[in-house]
Amino acid sequence: MSIDTLVRDLQLDPETADQLFRTARTAREFTDTEVSVEQIRDVYDLIKWGPTAMNIVPLRLLVLRRGAARERLVPLMAEGNRERVATAPMTLVLAADPAFYQHMGTLFPHAPQVQEQLSQSPEACAPMARTNALIQAGYLIVGLRAAGLATGPMNGMDFDAVDAEFFAENGWQSLMVVNVGYTEGSGTALPRLPRLEFADAATVL
Repeated sequence: MSIDTLVRDLQLDPETADQLFRTARTAREFTDTEVSVEQIRDVYDLIKWGPTAMNIVPLRLLVLRRGAARERLVPLMAEGNRERVATAPMTLVLAADPAFYQHMGTLFPHAPQVQEQLSQSPEACAPMARTNALIQAGYLIVGLRAAGLATGPMNGMDFDAVDAEFFAENGWQSLMVVNVGYTEGSGTALPRLPRLEFADAATVL
């Protein structure tokens, strides 16, 4: 089966498939074109509809424009990531909220007892928040690409220091940092790396 046939079967045109997946790259360098908070909001308003367990939507975003707040993050990144964070048009710190249950009255209204049950099981909420926030992080990266933006996700950072610096009051737990912007070309000089074929990544029973 050809790639174009596969894309047609998935009801996705080849250009969109390229933009979202096949030719999209992890960007290391961006142009000077700014990214607005409104663009990030619009992408979030799209990807929030992706499924999470019990509709807990635990992903939280710290949106850092250029300036003093961004400068607080730079020294908390691994050395090789500091320059990229310092110069990107926009940087997002993606985090999980282990107290997501506080919103269950809104998010899961047909089962009002769930909020109380979860509030009494913090040891279960933390891994649940992390797993589902990471799922949402994937949605977010694809959503940003769909909006014509390039992304540079990275997790080389001091997570404890980031949490202490930015999330001491709300208890969010950092997962990764994603630089966002526009690129000329692919945004990276690194070659495209191969991927596993279906036969290597799947077992069919």
